[in-house]
Amino acid sequence: MGTAAKPAVWISRPTFPEVIARLEPHFRVSAEPGEVKFAPAELAAKLAGCDAAIVGLKEHVGAAELAGAKRLRIVANLAVGYDNLDLAALGAAGIAASNTADVLNESVADYAWALLLGAARRMGAAERWLRAGQWQATEFKGWLGTDVRGRTLGILGMGRIGQAVARRAQGFGMPVLYHNRSRLPEAIERECRARYVDKATLLRESDCLVLVLPLTPETRHAIGAAELAQMKPTAVLVNVARGGIMDDAALAAALREGRLAAAGLDVFEGEPNVHPDLLALDNVLLSPHIASATTDTRRAMTAVAVDNVLAFFGHGPHAGHPPNLLNPEALAAAGVTFPPHQELT
Repeated sequence: MGTAAKPAVWISRPTFPEVIARLEPHFRVSAEPGEVKFAPAELAAKLAGCDAAIVGLKEHVGAAELAGAKRLRIVANLAVGYDNLDLAALGAAGIAASNTADVLNESVADYAWALLLGAARRMGAAERWLRAGQWQATEFKGWLGTDVRGRTLGILGMGRIGQAVARRAQGFGMPVLYHNRSRLPEAIERECRARYVDKATLLRESDCLVLVLPLTPETRHAIGAAELAQMKPTAVLVNVARGGIMDDAALAAALREGRLAAAGLDVFEGEPNVHPDLLALDNVLLSPHIASATTDTRRAMTAVAVDNVLAFFGHGPHAGHPPNLLNPEALAAAGVTFPPHQELT
């Protein structure tokens, strides 16, 4: 296959060159050298010039951005969540969409626990106090936090990440409650030592509540003022899912007024902007959407995106069967078929 005949792949952000190199025998590859926030028209122009795109959460791909993308066949998202992709618009255009499910479950679960422990023990505020030179002596009743050991852990959203969070609770001797759109099979409940309850019970009984929901129109503000009012004033809340699941203004008010003890947040509404009321509080631990940010996990996420692009065009171990398609039904309805395995000639 000559170079001129190769399809073009555009990658919207710097990733791992040794992983991206797997595309080069089959595609013309163009990768952005730095992090860029593309205006809609700029993104549309990028998509119009490629046959496949690997994008991140900053790239919101909808009908307007796809209007001129006549060659585009697949958009591979460098994330599990895909609220930045308009699946209806992609499907209507016969364009595949994929994500990076499964490879970041454990690292995100680890980070959820880091936020939970850090928020419960006031680690962020204590470090800022120390760095400011205010530690003059040790006070017996200074910096009192909350134990999590033996307390009740609640999980809202019990997919693979939620299950990984639950498994870690065993080491802390914590009973686990969960609420999900549908109840898990009994075998998974046993493995996670988790008990299904309704949402009201989850809110009422959880000492620590971790949010691991996808962001959809139905889950927007799943935790707002009414839900926070049902929680214990001693509870700690953690969100490692998506901004928008939590009403950040309502959370700030609950924390400020002592109706909730602490929170740890890795995601925010309107990020990278953070609600100013949260920035003013010492009982919330804030993190810049980095729960999956380990070298191994981000490399694995890149590899999954590459696998999906390769497979769509008939290359690699999954040739003809992209492993993480988000819209297979829409593609079938649009008559999209995958090429058979192709070898370089």
